[in-house]
Amino acid sequence: MSHRIIRSLFEQRLAAWAAARDLRIAYQGVTFEPTDDETYLAAFTLPAGTNTNTLAGDHRVYTGVFQINVVTPAGNGTGDAEGLVDDLGDLFPAYLRLRQGDFEVLVLTPVEPGPPIQADNTLTVSASFQYRADTN
Repeated sequence: MSHRIIRSLFEQRLAAWAAARDLRIAYQGVTFEPTDDETYLAAFTLPAGTNTNTLAGDHRVYTGVFQINVVTPAGNGTGDAEGLVDDLGDLFPAYLRLRQGDFEVLVLTPVEPGPPIQADNTLTVSASFQYRADTN
């Protein structure tokens, strides 16, 4: 069990949601070329330290942050990006539990928007939340 499984669970949920909205996703470590004037998402897992809560060391606690950047064309304001961030809050509500076999990850915090970041051709607003998974 690992952060790899956690990333996979979050990405699967995000991919189904994005496909229904005709949004492409730039995945961590995968080559991606946006088209001109495209709104897209960029997904990242930011793992924190892995810990154990037993003296035997047979338990693991995986924590971290899952971040989704909403990237929109510059010059159109922040409304579209902020609207998608709000929708992501509905997709990943606090205390959502996702499973693969007997492994479960928990969304610990509500989705929190970051400040809009303006580049030459794009405007990016991030959406992030903390997660936790425990193994036996």
